[in-house]
Amino acid sequence: MQSSHFDLVPARDWETWSTEHDAVIIDVREPAEWARGVLPGSELITLETLPEHMNDLDKDRAILFVCRTGNRSGVAARYFAMNGFTKAANLTGGLVDLGMA
Repeated sequence: MQSSHFDLVPARDWETWSTEHDAVIIDVREPAEWARGVLPGSELITLETLPEHMNDLDKDRAILFVCRTGNRSGVAARYFAMNGFTKAANLTGGLVDLGMA
């Protein structure tokens, strides 16, 4: 079994962390939520469909998972970490902490 360790990135630090780690930003919300606002440069892959997209992502590249409050993105980050993604991260506090939700 792989490690379930993943980084916790405070919402206010998302841009700095993403830039420093050359991260892919994956938003795991539903399309209706996505339509209300997104982080620049993020890609929508709903939590439900995330497992089928796992092979499309680089295991060695940093991935910042994002959602409304940080709960679903935490599930995603843990799941990816347990499946060999060594640079998975969760945006803690989610878009709510950024005043976007």
